Amino acid sequence: MTTLHITVGDREQLREDALQFVQDVEDDDQDGKATLQFGTYDDFVDSLTPLRLNLIRAIAEEAPESMREAARLVERDVSDVHSDLKQLEVLGILTLEEGGPGGAIQPVVPFDRIEVHIDYPLIDDGDADGAPASA
Repeated sequence: MTTLHITVGDREQLREDALQFVQDVEDDDQDGKATLQFGTYDDFVDSLTPLRLNLIRAIAEEAPESMREAARLVERDVSDVHSDLKQLEVLGILTLEEGGPGGAIQPVVPFDRIEVHIDYPLIDDGDADGAPASA
């Protein structure tokens, strides 16, 4: 099973993960790991909207042969789906491969599962002296 690991928040952990990723690449020790990191919760929800998650699932389950077919699967406008597919490709969640029927671009999700870890502090610990931030 191929899993995409998504992490959100905890900038220090993101930095450590990025350094570890670079080290693993240099050591050629990827073990099939795929990780997508967002610095904030807002970045995450702006990028992976419910419509986009639904599109990802439809593509993974049905393997459409074109963007148009993917749009039909989720009952959305082709131009909106095209825009979402381009954004998801930039994020590395799917690929857009040439060579579908009639030269169509085929969206492909190379993952079976997405796991998300969200670090969402409820209290701002921005003061250096450890005192809680005042409202």
